Amino acid sequence: MDMHVISANELQVNGKIYACAIGKGGFIHASEKREGDGKTPLGSYHLRECWYRPDKLDKPITALHARAIAPNDGWCDAPDHARYNQHVSLPFDASHERLWLDADDVYDLIIPLGYNDAPVMAGKGSAIFLHVAKPDYSPTEGCVAIAKSDLWALIPELSPQSSIIISPADR
Repeated sequence: MDMHVISANELQVNGKIYACAIGKGGFIHASEKREGDGKTPLGSYHLRECWYRPDKLDKPITALHARAIAPNDGWCDAPDHARYNQHVSLPFDASHERLWLDADDVYDLIIPLGYNDAPVMAGKGSAIFLHVAKPDYSPTEGCVAIAKSDLWALIPELSPQSSIIISPADR
């Protein structure tokens, strides 16, 4: 199954439109993407796996590899580090994002996109996920975000062959 980001606030899946949020800086060609620019990279990306908060959700039923998020899970966003754009265990000695968030639910479900991971290129952007949107669909740091209920409903249809195509249509 393919998902298509068709505008800055719409994701289309099998003809159905879902509200979504993208990066606060809008879209950018992947070749121009830089760490910390707040932009969502244009392109087609495979869905790698599904991470979930086991204290809030049951293990998702999906063909994607499902991984429980633990309090010591992080994601390296330090371009000069050998673990850049990879899962890390906390504590970690370089800049990183925590995956276990207490302040909100945005990382209750995370699907890492196959962006800048084969191979990883320093400074080209990290932690580009499909994740849960904030209630007001406020912009992300570069990810695509949809409502938790929508993401939960879509997960059973996803597989390692699924992709997200970030290529907004002209309107």
